[in-house]
Amino acid sequence: MDLRVLHYFLTVAREQSFTKAAEQLNITQPTLSRQLAALEEELGAKLFNRGGHQITLTNEGLLLKRRALEIVDLEDKIVSEFKGNNDSIEGKITIGCGEFLAVESLAKICKNYREKYPLVQFVIHTGTADNVLEMMNKGLVDIGLFLEPVNTQGLDYIRMPENDHWVVTMRPDDPLAEKEVITKNDLLDVPLILPERMNVQSELANWFGKDFGKLHIAFTSNLGTNAGVMALHGLGYPVSIEGAARYWRNDLVVQKRLFPELKTSTVIAWRRNIPYSPAVSRFIEELN
Repeated sequence: MDLRVLHYFLTVAREQSFTKAAEQLNITQPTLSRQLAALEEELGAKLFNRGGHQITLTNEGLLLKRRALEIVDLEDKIVSEFKGNNDSIEGKITIGCGEFLAVESLAKICKNYREKYPLVQFVIHTGTADNVLEMMNKGLVDIGLFLEPVNTQGLDYIRMPENDHWVVTMRPDDPLAEKEVITKNDLLDVPLILPERMNVQSELANWFGKDFGKLHIAFTSNLGTNAGVMALHGLGYPVSIEGAARYWRNDLVVQKRLFPELKTSTVIAWRRNIPYSPAVSRFIEELN
């Protein structure tokens, strides 16, 4: 499969038009149509719905788009990594992380690093630990920042100095907002929004004890920002780490810590025994 044709496919998927895509690619429309027809024949699948004013993707086309984007990302990483194989360190470092307090420490590390190697570009992917681990295993992410508990098999890692406190988020006019801290009994009869990851939920299950099964779980959410929007509209109370929410506007939502206190640590990790580009290798040296 030709990488050039995958770029053609992604351009048509983005523009939703063979005519516009051909203009973007500086080729004729018949040439573009022939190339993509040959791709469909090679894959044995119809990739486009060609009826109507716009081109849309079939289910097979959506799958190819996902895989093609991964391949293009890898292509970019290969070019980036070989750019760093000289005296002047350059290229890209891809970091995957969630919305943690430890991102502040990561920012300081990146700032110090860029003062030494200003030609290096950082790429930040925000996602859950499962998403980031999957991308690391595919070679799409170099460094991962993970909320514990997380499976560190095959990884080298350093535990970050900060701990995130678990909190409950609510509107400022909510009766619970008047409390200094939130106890288990405060949460037994209200709709909750819990983290999607089961091993993180297990941490909360230990805190709630035998009452965990009595909870009214209205939503689960993989990241805190969307859960905060649900809280803003009175749909539930997110139980999560403080993370990036400490930067939210206090006139919209407020956070109250759990009592007894519940804290979680974060690790920064990279795959063990993997050859890295000079830029990534220097970054790991900075961490150590």
